[in-house]
Amino acid sequence: MRDVLITKQPVELYKILKFEGIASSGAEAKMMVADGAVLVNGEVETRKRRQINAGDLLSVDGDELRIVLG
Repeated sequence: MRDVLITKQPVELYKILKFEGIASSGAEAKMMVADGAVLVNGEVETRKRRQINAGDLLSVDGDELRIVLG
């Protein structure tokens, strides 16, 4: 599991996927979410603009991310 540092919250889910390099573009990130490939706090999330806050856990294709406010 790796920590993802955010400077403000909330942050839209697809933006985290894009900026962390899990998706190569915002469009790809949105497609991954719409396809049900992303878990937020252990549950499938299909809302591209889901608001993510510090303490949330994301899981995508075996990558686990912990959101940390810094």
